Amino acid sequence: MASPATGAYPRRVTEPRVQLADLGWEESWQEALSAAASTALDEALPTGMPGRVARVDRGMCTVLTAAGPVRATLGGDVLHALAADANAAPCTGDWALVRQWPDGPVTIEALAPRRTSLIRAEAYKGSRAQVLAANVDVVAAVVALHPEPNLGRIERLLAVAWESGATPAVVLTKADLVVDSDEIAEDVRAAATGVTVVCCSTETGRGLPQVRGLLSGGRTMVLVGASGHGKSTLTNALVGADVLTTRQIRDDGRGRHTSVRRELLLVPGGGALIDTPGLRGVGLQRDGGSLGAAFPDVESLTEACRFGNCRHVGEPGCAVLEAVASGELPVRRHESWLKLRRELDRAEARVAARMRSSGPRPSGRVTYWSH
Repeated sequence: MASPATGAYPRRVTEPRVQLADLGWEESWQEALSAAASTALDEALPTGMPGRVARVDRGMCTVLTAAGPVRATLGGDVLHALAADANAAPCTGDWALVRQWPDGPVTIEALAPRRTSLIRAEAYKGSRAQVLAANVDVVAAVVALHPEPNLGRIERLLAVAWESGATPAVVLTKADLVVDSDEIAEDVRAAATGVTVVCCSTETGRGLPQVRGLLSGGRTMVLVGASGHGKSTLTNALVGADVLTTRQIRDDGRGRHTSVRRELLLVPGGGALIDTPGLRGVGLQRDGGSLGAAFPDVESLTEACRFGNCRHVGEPGCAVLEAVASGELPVRRHESWLKLRRELDRAEARVAARMRSSGPRPSGRVTYWSH
């Protein structure tokens, strides 16, 4: 067996063991992994053990198992799936089946189907997307109260959160830097219909119990947002240790990147937390009801429009425009909804074009060479 100093094989990392139940493990995950691994394991070879992917970096994964954390590479079946779909690669939050081989290496042999997936597409660009975190229960949009939050960006983050299948929340940080935090929070609640909004400060401790409450019942929460808005500082406060590097926000309100990778961390008292690198831009790739969930007030108005194909920009009998004219619907919210709606239309058109271009093509003339 290779020496740990050589790095020839992935080795067990020196971190304390965890209880899988603390990571959200339940029997249904065992059933899902067994089904996924039905062709991956051979009775003549070492059996696998379940674990949760905590981090992915340098082509390897840190997986938390009942026997302790391990560093693992990808098994043949996972590599085969990855060749067909880039998003089939292990992601932070995935439940995996890992195998310890007699000669040292550890491999991920199967992944359980994801119940939720936080997916990021680059706004106005290509049709491909990136899975940021898997199997999360809560997606928390972390936004600093100083400078004043951009409501349109919050609405965008909430649409992405709704599309994941998880429960969205908004965590407003740096409450100690402003005197009107409650008033700003009310404006955010008006733009985040049906979503929990928490004001907090890691300096004073305000709101931290409410944020911890989002993790009750052993839930997993992922933090998303721009750099410098306090995700890493909030993570350190919830975990109770300086596990992530932090830096101050710039004077112009723009953030500095601190987190460079996604990592799952256990929170004392229950639950798991995933911090993510700051997102400069985040787009929507498809609409599985996310826009309606983020803008229920606007979507309900569209049902009263005179024309079924109303674009809500100038058509007669448009209930949305009538609500804007009467002041029932803020102009800003209408414009934000229109922007995301158009973006979704473009994204879905790009995806459809890519699918058409990757479909079967005529083989054309075949030339046979003789030797």
